[in-house]
Amino acid sequence: MKNSKFIFILILTLCSSVVIAQQTPAPKQTKAITIEGATAHLGNGKVIENSLIMFNEGKITFIGSALMKIARVGEIIDGKGKHIYPGFIIPNSTLGLVEIDAVKASDDDAEMGTWNPHIRSLIAYNAESKVVESMRPNGVLLGQIAPRGGRISGSSSIVQFDAWNWEDAAIKTDNGIHINWPNSFTSGRWWLGEAPGLKSNKEYTNQITEIANYFNESKAYNKGIKPITNLPYEALQGIFNGSKTLYINVDDEKGITDAINFTKEHGVKNMVIVGGREAYKVANLLKQNNIAILLQRVHSRPNNDDDDYDLPYKAATLLIDKGVTVALQVASGGRMERMNSRNLPFYAGTTVAHGLTKEQALQLITLNPAKILGIDANYGSLESGKSATLFISEGDALDMRTNIITHAFIDGRLLSIETHQTKLWKRYSEKYKNQ
Repeated sequence: MKNSKFIFILILTLCSSVVIAQQTPAPKQTKAITIEGATAHLGNGKVIENSLIMFNEGKITFIGSALMKIARVGEIIDGKGKHIYPGFIIPNSTLGLVEIDAVKASDDDAEMGTWNPHIRSLIAYNAESKVVESMRPNGVLLGQIAPRGGRISGSSSIVQFDAWNWEDAAIKTDNGIHINWPNSFTSGRWWLGEAPGLKSNKEYTNQITEIANYFNESKAYNKGIKPITNLPYEALQGIFNGSKTLYINVDDEKGITDAINFTKEHGVKNMVIVGGREAYKVANLLKQNNIAILLQRVHSRPNNDDDDYDLPYKAATLLIDKGVTVALQVASGGRMERMNSRNLPFYAGTTVAHGLTKEQALQLITLNPAKILGIDANYGSLESGKSATLFISEGDALDMRTNIITHAFIDGRLLSIETHQTKLWKRYSEKYKNQ
């Protein structure tokens, strides 16, 4: 009797696991695929009407006009009336690090302490996250998984969103170090009896000095004889020798200017501004120093009382007009950050109504983030020799009404675009259709 009960519970548990788990990742591409007749948006600003795209073993082997007399190979997909795009890329994300905000055991996006450059967000990435799975039906196929918290949060890595585990998901490991720059202004904390409103941060200079001291100690450690191993100091070596990028989370004009000067003073080879609400005020400085921006969430409110009401919508245009390289992120201190990541293409679509062309807006979530993250040799645009990471949509992928994906591929692997949400949609569509 006890054995029968045990077996029943075991079977029930296994069945529950199957229901909860993500779909099995797609197998490697084993036959060539040809997509013919679709409008191809290459991600680099170019468009090919009536295109012909062929790929095999995960790589694009040909891209051009379907009018060309060239033999089609493998399985042929009719793309007439449809559109092809490179897989969208979400930078500075905590996808796979938090599943349910209210469940502490599923929240692993930050480490305790202030100085954590050695913390690797990649090893906490959950490839079976249902939230990650929900990205694919909108064409978001790649992402930078970044840590949060502390002054130096840790290192980020680039992953693809169809994998068994974090090892399979990884595209580029430990590509950058993330730092939270001090705020030059602070808000009055009512719980401490402080007056409301903004005021100068009296600790701002001291906080920058602390960062400078930490950097100097790290450089000294990495140059000298190492009697003991110091993992945090060793992790910072990459930002000084150019093998890693320093991602600085900072919004205000003074903070951005100070951060740029700081990195130049300390010999940081590559840096990116993350957030950059007031970056448009120092666009010329950013351009002069060849510094890119992972721009704040587009669908947000202006930060200051005297900001234009549509500033978040047109910020990308203001920066691009000055020649700054811009990519869109979704992170904004929580507030449904991970779930809203699936709306990345629609945030890009908003910028079209505020100054950008559709192909410029597309670059904000394809080639530009690929360049910033250092993966543009393989991803971010549709070009011969690059990864066949792309999707086919029935319409404009930047418009939520027409972004209906029929096929999606990562490295040539045909993905399932079914998710918990699509299953519920179909289920209740049937229910109300019959009423």
